[in-house]
Amino acid sequence: MTQTSLIRIGTRGSPLALAQARETRQRLMAAHGLDDDKIDIVVITTSGDRIQDRALAEAGGKGLFTKEIEDALLDGTIDLAVHSAKDMPTALPPGLVLSAYLPREDVRDALICAPEHDLTTLSPGARIGTASLRRQALIRRQRPDIVPVLLRGNVETRLRKLAAGMCEATLLALAGLRRLGHAGAATHILDVDHFPPAVGQGAIAIETRESDTRMRDLLAAIDDRPTHQALLAERAFLAVLEGSCRAPIAGHARIADGRLLFHGLVLSADGGKWAEWRDSGPVDNAAALGAAAGHDIRARAPAGVLGV
Repeated sequence: MTQTSLIRIGTRGSPLALAQARETRQRLMAAHGLDDDKIDIVVITTSGDRIQDRALAEAGGKGLFTKEIEDALLDGTIDLAVHSAKDMPTALPPGLVLSAYLPREDVRDALICAPEHDLTTLSPGARIGTASLRRQALIRRQRPDIVPVLLRGNVETRLRKLAAGMCEATLLALAGLRRLGHAGAATHILDVDHFPPAVGQGAIAIETRESDTRMRDLLAAIDDRPTHQALLAERAFLAVLEGSCRAPIAGHARIADGRLLFHGLVLSADGGKWAEWRDSGPVDNAAALGAAAGHDIRARAPAGVLGV
């Protein structure tokens, strides 16, 4: 890498997306001794940013947050793309790869509501604002009386809508709150065993052209191996289930005592039925472990789960 070369990072323009792009830039600068004027951040508006009046499942799925950025990567407008890993479809466009992941933040969900309440004590019929089918199904599994209502927008927008009385509570990823300095807004942090996260939650994924060996070599210096291995398992799990925004799917992999532990869960939309999988395996066999979890759940899933 020479100081005359410019690296162009593509990202969405939300405060969280920009925070993630800046973290990527800082890590590249530190790893390769680069000046900040050698790494440019290019803001790209996606279809997911423009569509705010309906759930993503109705508009075309999570790829709405990545398509325009990936188009810019393919045509050479940018050199790498920074994404929230949970926004990434399992199938990438031909010629693109996920080359690196930054160290993962906390994977848990945060409940934000009046301080005297938690998920068990919210009033019957209370409205919880969320656009996530996973969160809706997990809420309904614990509290069938609670009413999920659509709440779209970036973190600050959702917090404003909650404060304006559009709902009595909302759920947000703790990772996003922390990256934006809003961790204090969390009323309760939900237990990961009973309220497992979305695949990729808390992780920052960096996408490049497969043929760009120079950029992939640069990113190797900031790739976090434990996060990368965990995401291999989670994304393999999701790929087997053909997961998208149309099915409530949770998946969480972590490394402990030299082993990869995996927890997968798929629910019906109303939270009344589910199939669950927990096991561990060698870290170097991460993708195979995630795929095995997906195949097992697909074989056992009750009617009404996975849309069948």
